[in-house]
Amino acid sequence: MAFVPGKVPSTTPKAPAPPTVTLKHLAAALAEAHEMSKKQAEAVLGDFVGNIVKHLKKGERIRIGGLGILQVRKRAARIGRNPATGEQIQIKASKKVAFRASKELKESI
Repeated sequence: MAFVPGKVPSTTPKAPAPPTVTLKHLAAALAEAHEMSKKQAEAVLGDFVGNIVKHLKKGERIRIGGLGILQVRKRAARIGRNPATGEQIQIKASKKVAFRASKELKESI
């Protein structure tokens, strides 16, 4: 940890990051549960993700039952501030993918 003048170092330890589950992990679990090869499961999940991306690019909303809703939201152009210099900067309009968890998912967590 480097010393930064004017900044008080944190004494609370950081919690360890939770493990990350990748598409390969999901494919392996899917393959085992449905008696298919890992390659087939990876292909299915790859196509699933590809279809989601395709529909998001078209501006469509995607509802996945039990999980939630994915949609593209537009962010307007705005004035921001450079944190290093304090100078005002123009931030361009952009798009972002928003996820809203379903009621079932919220209640299960």
